[in-house]
Amino acid sequence: MAPTIAKPLLSDLVAQTGQVPLSHVRPVGDRPDLANVDKESGAGIPLIDLAKLDGPERHEVVEAIGRACESDGFFMVQINLFRLPIHVATAVMTDDRSKQAPAASLADIVTNHGIPAWVVEGMLRVAREFFHLPESERLKCYSDDPKKAIRLSTSFNVRTEKVNNWRDFLRLHCYPLESFVDQWPSNPPSFRQVVGTYATEARALALRLLEAISESLGLERSHMVKAMGKQAQHMAVNYYPPCPQPELTYGLPGHKDPNAITLLLQDGVSGLQVQRNGRWVAVNPVPNALVINIGDQLQALSNDRYKSVLHRVIVNSESERISVPTFYCPSPDAVIAPADALVDGGHPLAYRPFTYQEYYEAFWNMGLQSASCLDRFRPAPPATTS
Repeated sequence: MAPTIAKPLLSDLVAQTGQVPLSHVRPVGDRPDLANVDKESGAGIPLIDLAKLDGPERHEVVEAIGRACESDGFFMVQINLFRLPIHVATAVMTDDRSKQAPAASLADIVTNHGIPAWVVEGMLRVAREFFHLPESERLKCYSDDPKKAIRLSTSFNVRTEKVNNWRDFLRLHCYPLESFVDQWPSNPPSFRQVVGTYATEARALALRLLEAISESLGLERSHMVKAMGKQAQHMAVNYYPPCPQPELTYGLPGHKDPNAITLLLQDGVSGLQVQRNGRWVAVNPVPNALVINIGDQLQALSNDRYKSVLHRVIVNSESERISVPTFYCPSPDAVIAPADALVDGGHPLAYRPFTYQEYYEAFWNMGLQSASCLDRFRPAPPATTS
């Protein structure tokens, strides 16, 4: 194991040393037990076909989503991917309008078929291209200030962590898109166009899922979206370099997401694991599918009917891994409280009302832990009389 070298990004540090820096080595009792991971039952995580969500079988799809939120907190959704002719897809991704298909035909395709294949593939491509840029180019985006809306950084919060994680990441706020896109990296040249298109498609999917989740709880279709106020969206473009000794560290340790719902796009390399029945289960990538997980805000808004579940990321010694989680969030001033219909004698109020700003600050100060930040917002017990 090598001593830490003053390079801000993990990918550059490990490229120079070829070893695990001491700053990334977990204590013996806090290392991933890679031999004790269930690599088979992850196939049992629900896989839901969203093609039926807008048809006569909507009720069955909504019920399946509700069951997954209640029992697993994680599920996968198949997306109806379609492919444009290569010259059109290339033109769209490079903003060459002279070669693009007519706007109306593109709009019709996107509306009717979910996230296009060229959007998904483009997102993964420019993510990889960004992290393969020269160090000097990438560092133009670097900051260790967690309050910055657009920043390239490493681990999770290097200002407060005792042990760093095996991850570099580019954090991008993306809604409203026009408020942030001009602050995004301009290299690779197609980055803003490609990522902006993906962010727009991911938001549309998040809204569809939130509507279905509302219905699954017996609420109006628009309830969850309205409960989140003006809403917010950001993504982390994650880069996990190959790790010489993956048993010593984590990509990210066990944690729950603080937002409402997360949509995870990943390349073909495994790394995500979710805790089920006290055991870590590998969630291997499935072609043409996104991984969806419930965050803390939906757990609170559902009054504990749906669960935000522990998950973690492990790394490997052979392959780099790219993942792009989209975090859909309430606006900072949104007051998080369940609908009256979800609170009754059998389901007392699980959490006191709080703003998302208040919650997110508590989560960030707490850091990535297996303990739930939501527990800090439990109602005060009734006063006892002597």
